Amino acid sequence: MRINNRLAAAFRGIQFFLILFLMSCGVSKSVHHLPDISRYALETPKVNKINDSTFSFNQNYLTKNKQQLWELYIKGNPLQLGYNNGALTQNLMQQQEKIFFSKVEGFVPSKFKQKLLRGFLKWYNRKMYLNVREDYQAELYGLAQYSSDQYNFIAPKYLRNLYLHGAHDIGHAMQDLAMVGCTSLAVWNENTEDGQLLIGRNFDFYVGDDFAKNKLIEFVEPETGIPYMSVSWPGMIGVVSGMNKEGITVTINAGKSKIPLTAKTPISLVTREILQYAKNIDEAIAIAKKRKVFVSESILVGSAHDKNAVIIEVSPENFGVYEVKNTSKVFCTNHFQSEAYKDDKRNQKHIIESHSEYRYEKLQELLEEKKKLNPEKMAAVLRDKSGLKDQKIGYGNEKAINQLLAHHAVIFSPEKRLVWVSSNPYQLGEFVCYDLNEIFSGKKAAESLQAKTILNIARDPFADSQEFENYEMYKMMSEEVSAATESKDIVLTDDFIPHYQSLNPDFWLVYYQSGQYYYSKKDFAHAKAAFEKALTKEITTVPDRKNVEKYLKKTLKKLK
Repeated sequence: MRINNRLAAAFRGIQFFLILFLMSCGVSKSVHHLPDISRYALETPKVNKINDSTFSFNQNYLTKNKQQLWELYIKGNPLQLGYNNGALTQNLMQQQEKIFFSKVEGFVPSKFKQKLLRGFLKWYNRKMYLNVREDYQAELYGLAQYSSDQYNFIAPKYLRNLYLHGAHDIGHAMQDLAMVGCTSLAVWNENTEDGQLLIGRNFDFYVGDDFAKNKLIEFVEPETGIPYMSVSWPGMIGVVSGMNKEGITVTINAGKSKIPLTAKTPISLVTREILQYAKNIDEAIAIAKKRKVFVSESILVGSAHDKNAVIIEVSPENFGVYEVKNTSKVFCTNHFQSEAYKDDKRNQKHIIESHSEYRYEKLQELLEEKKKLNPEKMAAVLRDKSGLKDQKIGYGNEKAINQLLAHHAVIFSPEKRLVWVSSNPYQLGEFVCYDLNEIFSGKKAAESLQAKTILNIARDPFADSQEFENYEMYKMMSEEVSAATESKDIVLTDDFIPHYQSLNPDFWLVYYQSGQYYYSKKDFAHAKAAFEKALTKEITTVPDRKNVEKYLKKTLKKLK
């Protein structure tokens, strides 16, 4: 989901919470909390710069591959892991932090509201440190030493890093600010070419194109637990997509939540714990069950040992496990499927009103069409942009498996310990293959990270097409349309809107935004035509359709 479409609504929710914040106590203790790092030995990293994109310290290593993905290999105790990570990725991490906070500043330009937002964050996160493992806090402390001083006014470095690990959860908790609307699936036995377990996922987390530029693939060898890999961004120790050396995989998909009154364990730290300490599905379930989360989330867990996959469904007040019987495939979009949630009214409403069920049906359709999957066919599923029955629903439609906004896509072959990670743009670039047996074999990272490139999956030809170029132009022009809609002083040329619509002609949002622009300029005849056109397209959600109908009704009244 796009963060800029949701943040305004979230801030209104924040203002409600501020009343509680002003009456609350207990914030001071959390603001001044620091983890106990005295038990950990530490060697302050002295980074060796090999070239502009390759750095090392002892056996720790950072490099950028030819597909422009950053690869990080780190090892050590929790504090050392944080220091090694921060020292090697410092420039990238500070750049990522700048992108994230400048985006927030853009949405909340008022200094007064920014102050309120900072107050809210302190209050809302007041109990987070009580729900995060002490070793992860030590790791975050080490990482935070390399954060920028520029944002100390928001919170001290360590605390800020802790907050950032709950950013997905906090956004999700603001009810309709769902920054993640992902799709994942697992297939095995008769549904794969070799009968082995195969998992694919799109991580549709969008905070702007700049945020997605520096993808980071981390290979972590902790002092205790199981070595694992994770795909995310600089400054992140949690896991949104990953696999460990035992062949356990985790991916997360947001569900429908009510607004909790306090932050607890960020979901990415729950999945990190599963990767670091679970060897099979039962152990993964036990870890998830003992953590208190503050949002609703589906965790798709694959297991080489079990040759199976399940979905662990967690929320602040409920817990369920969805296991398929008499079939060898499991699909995960953004609604719950286990018995524990069958009477959950929020979940039922979400199935009816959102795009989750539509994508679920599309996965079923694609699997019928492609039959036995292999990594290349799985990539084709993750890259699919069409609607049901191959209907054209416009590029960027959240009803598509490929919404053309994914931060990354990943394919796992747990039994072989192989993983493929997409490169830019979105999931359209070349998928790079890594072999965890090779990488965690004790060889130098500079050698082991070179393995398996022969198994890479080719770049999608769509990424070099005129249609894709048009889509990227549509995105840029969309911002201009929004700016002109909000400003009395900006008037677009007569040919601007028709050209804008021609760039993505099957997408309902193009016509809705055009209608809003015309409505703002009191050109009600053109607004009417645009809203009517939008209603002929595949609109993403029930609330979106009602909103278009509402604007059309208002426009018709103006024309009377």
